[in-house]
Amino acid sequence: MIDVSITFGLDTFGDVPEDDSGTLLSYAAAIRQVLDEAVLADEIGVDVIALGEHHRPEYSVSTPETVLAGIATRTSRIRLASGVTVLSSDDPVRVFQRFATVDALSRGRAEVILGRGSFTESFPLFGYDLRDYDALFEEKIDLFVKLLDERPVTWSGTLRAPLDNADVFPKTESGRLSTWVGVGGSPQSVVRAARYDLPLMLAIIGGPPKRFAPYVDLYQRAAEQFGTTAHPVGMHSPGFVADTDEEAKEVFWPRYRVLRDRIGALRGWPPIRREEFDAEVERGSLYVGSAETVARRIADAVRTIQVGRFDLIYTAGSQPTSARMRAVELYGTKVIPMVRDILAG
Repeated sequence: MIDVSITFGLDTFGDVPEDDSGTLLSYAAAIRQVLDEAVLADEIGVDVIALGEHHRPEYSVSTPETVLAGIATRTSRIRLASGVTVLSSDDPVRVFQRFATVDALSRGRAEVILGRGSFTESFPLFGYDLRDYDALFEEKIDLFVKLLDERPVTWSGTLRAPLDNADVFPKTESGRLSTWVGVGGSPQSVVRAARYDLPLMLAIIGGPPKRFAPYVDLYQRAAEQFGTTAHPVGMHSPGFVADTDEEAKEVFWPRYRVLRDRIGALRGWPPIRREEFDAEVERGSLYVGSAETVARRIADAVRTIQVGRFDLIYTAGSQPTSARMRAVELYGTKVIPMVRDILAG
């Protein structure tokens, strides 16, 4: 039976939106827009707001923890997460310090989701060699997990200076910073999360959600073998909520297509066709439609994969600010209660 105490979040990379006249906002205004959306999400009962880290012109958020610190001062209950922090091209000590600071400002509501990054712009930007892509993450997560104990750390690796009985500040009030691992589909990454006793967040951005069910099983089996905890698994997927199915598609599709094709050109993907989009909306990993439609599809995914948290990536392109605020409102006031009712039934 599904636990109806499942938590629900909203994710954004700070996509630069349009105003209602069709003009793109400045980066500064786009960041302030994310803040307004997070405040609304807090007021209407959304459990988590997660901000992704990107270093591309389509997105305004490059330092999630900085924006989360601002959100912390204007909210009272919503949890404040990254989604993800690209640990490979950052320093584990500084990541811990920044999120411990957010945790202090928010009175214990911070959580970091660590990932290797689906884009690679941060590596040359901060002076890292892409040939070390896998080794960087393996070493840095090993150090970060040691920092979570909040005791002096002695550690050595090959790609970062060693630490000798180093104490790191500030400490959190709870004594433990909430930490997840974000995974895009690598079995090795799933096993790594279990080995380090960290919750798993699955990034499911295409195809039928059920294809990720084996990863949940793998995580649980790996945790059993390592003698660690099989934490509830989370998933996040893109989507958009409007008053009707037609309106949601009309607002979301043309702007999503521009973003998808721009990224696809870098990765060798052909331009997306409307039929592909419609298929993803109907039975794939795009949760686009009215509150009723989105709630039904989320409930189906939660049942299929047996997850304990669902985060909707509610921005994927330059959707207008007013439509984004409405999407947040509908998600919190209608979608979440409907999903809970469906799962309870």
